[in-house]
Amino acid sequence: MAEKDIEAVSKTAGLIKSSVERVFLGKGETIERLVVALFARGHALLEDVPGTGKTILARALALSIAAPFSRIQCTPDLMPADVTGVSIFSPKTQKFRFRKGPVVSSIVLVDEINRATPRTQSALLEAMAENQVSIDGRRIPLPEPFFLIATENPVEFEGTFPLPEAQKDRFLFCLSIGYPDPASEAAMLEDQRRTTHPVTDVVSVVSIDDVLAAQKTVVGVYVDEAIRSYILALVAETRKEARIRVGVSPRGSLALYKSCQALAAVRGRGYVVPEDVKELVMPVFRKRIIVKPEALIRGYAPELLVSEILDRVPIPAFNERSAGERAGRERA
Repeated sequence: MAEKDIEAVSKTAGLIKSSVERVFLGKGETIERLVVALFARGHALLEDVPGTGKTILARALALSIAAPFSRIQCTPDLMPADVTGVSIFSPKTQKFRFRKGPVVSSIVLVDEINRATPRTQSALLEAMAENQVSIDGRRIPLPEPFFLIATENPVEFEGTFPLPEAQKDRFLFCLSIGYPDPASEAAMLEDQRRTTHPVTDVVSVVSIDDVLAAQKTVVGVYVDEAIRSYILALVAETRKEARIRVGVSPRGSLALYKSCQALAAVRGRGYVVPEDVKELVMPVFRKRIIVKPEALIRGYAPELLVSEILDRVPIPAFNERSAGERAGRERA
């Protein structure tokens, strides 16, 4: 992995971010984390109140990449076959013909995922974990890259089905967008003078090959032993914490490791620093821990406990210059 490869990843990320920021104002950090999830070969859950632009953000990201895009609008009557596809018998040819579902695409937006039944939600598990779907004994590989963005509204529970823990664990990040700042919201109001929606102006700024190259480069980002130990210490602390019933799984530690590699490359570094870990612990951990009921009653939300663990686990001694030199030797 040459230094120019890291520069290419940072450039690709910058192009995507700039494109999305044209229509999704004031949320550069959220956009960057979506790009990090894409480059780390993960998936993202956008969880926030209605009207914060979750769907627009996902659409703008997909449009910025020259890749096939599909949208699944979840409802209680949505069936697994509506997601994965179905084999249809043709009397003319006397054969079954597979009609692919919307999940067989590169960028997939699953809107209001918690409105789908558990049976339909489970149809996404294989796709998210193995980049394939199984139908009638056949394995259908999904395109590369495959990036699933799901949205859910956490404040409205009528007609919804909570995501099972196995589903949450397959998302690399759980992101909360939040309200825009006053200046960005004022700019949104100004845009309403247009006759068309701003998202229609988003064009592809990178290709599929650019994204695949970024994903390949990210795997080679150097992670020092001290950083690996720091990640494991944070994970272990969630498992020992008395107020947590279920700590972070091994999939969660891998998610933090891979996402830190992607974040470093996006910011133009060939090595991970402790600040990368601290920044990404919350979106990686917050949906992966289960707090004991008695602790929840006392006000200990997952976010609060993750923050306490971050404060409690010491940051490792780290020499950035030495890490950069070691990363350079590995690239050579």
